[in-house]
Amino acid sequence: MSSTPFSLYIPRDSGMHRLHPLTKLALVGFALILGLFLPGDWLTYLAFVLVILPLAAWAGILPRFLPAVLKTALPIVVSLFLVQGLFWPGGTPIFHLGPLSLKQEGVTFAIRSAGRFIMVISSFLLLTFTTRPDGLMLALSRHGVPNSIAYVMLATLQIVPRFQAKANTILDAQRSRGLETEGNLFIRLRALFPLIQPLLLGSIVDIEERAIALEVRAFGRAGPKTSLLMLHDTPAQRVVRWLLLLASLAIIGWRVYLGLAA
Repeated sequence: MSSTPFSLYIPRDSGMHRLHPLTKLALVGFALILGLFLPGDWLTYLAFVLVILPLAAWAGILPRFLPAVLKTALPIVVSLFLVQGLFWPGGTPIFHLGPLSLKQEGVTFAIRSAGRFIMVISSFLLLTFTTRPDGLMLALSRHGVPNSIAYVMLATLQIVPRFQAKANTILDAQRSRGLETEGNLFIRLRALFPLIQPLLLGSIVDIEERAIALEVRAFGRAGPKTSLLMLHDTPAQRVVRWLLLLASLAIIGWRVYLGLAA
């Protein structure tokens, strides 16, 4: 099975890939709930190690998954520690750095926030790496989700690879015209400006073309539609999805109870 154009999907013949798209959505949603609602500073990191990494290993995408999580999360995590640690109002200084001081409370908050951010990013990447966007949209549509909402989810999954592919095309075209894109930081920043305008205009044209393509394919037509893509579901997977949903609701309720009892 080949990769869907303009997506982060990595084709593999794994058990994770063969799951129904809604089952994978339930698994990733449960991992996301764990990351957002578990109390404490280190439980989110434990959930990442015990839930996200085994699922990525099961899918056979771990060598590409970990670098993607690192590259996506590292800038935000570093900024969290710098901003919260150095500019936390009041607090207990750990050490002084000129006029600034690193606060213990700010570092604790940054650790907690970084863990949750990593869980959000890794859950999203796990879903996109193991699920074909058209398969997810088809599964949602067949289970009563309006086509417009399913399409919004599909477009969200595709927006990053579409922008990346378009930016690479524009960059190659500008290089063929003699634009310098390699060198020091000033040269790289100067090369950004010739890319911004065609990227924005191209994105607007792309939106219009996709709208026309949807109309040609009778996107707004009511009633059942046929698809060449076959989705395989089983009673066991449906049971697992309900159990994951109930477990997610239980975690949310437990967290709300702890907040009210505090």
